[in-house]
Amino acid sequence: MSKYSVEQSIPNTMTSLLSSRVGLLMKPDVVILESDASVDEATKMMKEKNSRSVLVSKRGEVIGIVSKTDILFKVISQNGNPSKVKLREIMTCPILAVGPGSTIKEALSVMDKHGIRQVMVHAYAAVLGVVTREDIYQSMETLSVASEDAAISGTPACIINTKAIAYMKDLSKFSIVCPYCQSPFDTKEGLSKHIDRLHGESGVLEGDVRHLFE
Repeated sequence: MSKYSVEQSIPNTMTSLLSSRVGLLMKPDVVILESDASVDEATKMMKEKNSRSVLVSKRGEVIGIVSKTDILFKVISQNGNPSKVKLREIMTCPILAVGPGSTIKEALSVMDKHGIRQVMVHAYAAVLGVVTREDIYQSMETLSVASEDAAISGTPACIINTKAIAYMKDLSKFSIVCPYCQSPFDTKEGLSKHIDRLHGESGVLEGDVRHLFE
C-alpha cells in the first residue's frame, strides 16, 4: 500500500470509491526501462513484477509506456523478434499522468477521454506509481459483490454495472439524489421509478421520502 493510501478509509460505496484519491489503488512498484531495452527484457521484468506495463525512460526521464497489449499486437502478432525490437519502437507517448491529489474518478476520466488503460501518478517530476483501469474495475466489482450480499440479506442496495462507469455523470450537477443509495437523477419521475424498482420495501417500512423532492 502506498503512503498516499494509508490516510484514506476503505470506501464502502461506489461514490466514496470514485471520490477517493488515486493513491488508494496506485501500484508504486512500477517497472521502468530505458528506451533502448528490448521487448524481451521488458516482458521478463513485467512477469517478475506481475505488471501489465512498463514505463519507458530516456536518460532518467519517463517518455512513454509499453503495455502487454502493445507487445501482443505490435510485436507478437507481427512475427517480430522480442529480443530485437526496442521499446522506443512500440511505446505510446507522451504518457499521460495525474497528481497524487487526483481522484479515482478523475483518473478514469483521463483514461476514457484518451482511450488508454492506465495513467502514471507523479509529483515534482518523480514517478510515484501507476493506476490502471483494471484495478479500478476490480475494486468496483468488489463493492458490487458486497452490495449484492447486502441485498440478499435484506439491506436496500443498488447494484451498479461496472462496465457502464465510463458513462457516469458528474454527481455535483444533480440536485435530485436517491435518499437510499445516493444515485443521481435528472427528474423526479426517474427517482420515483427507481425507488419503486429497487427500494420498494424500504419505502414502505421507513416512510416514502419522495414527497421531499416535490
